[in-house]
Amino acid sequence: MTKIKVWLALGCLFVFSQPAIAEVGQSFASVYSYSKGRTANGETFSATKLTAAHRSLPFGTLVRVTNLKNRQTVIVRINDRGPFTKDRIIDVSPAAAHQLGFSGLVPVALDVVTATQ
Repeated sequence: MTKIKVWLALGCLFVFSQPAIAEVGQSFASVYSYSKGRTANGETFSATKLTAAHRSLPFGTLVRVTNLKNRQTVIVRINDRGPFTKDRIIDVSPAAAHQLGFSGLVPVALDVVTATQ
């Protein structure tokens, strides 16, 4: 969900949107891959790009993912939807998982670096 603030100043309408706190935090990450296909935003999936799937963050949002087991971090761009399992907060590409030093599942922390408007 997204919190929206609306301001009216000098006859101009400004809308500010920011991710709700529940969209980031700590949970599990998994590595995912398509053999072929497109992500939810229409891009062709690439296992070599630093991308990820998140249920609600806007496409294009940059997120810092920290592996809580080894403290390695990577910044990924949200370009897909998922994960569709309750105990996971994000699915990362194989390239991102490699930089984080894991395969399978790992506990992670997420922080939004930049949010798209």
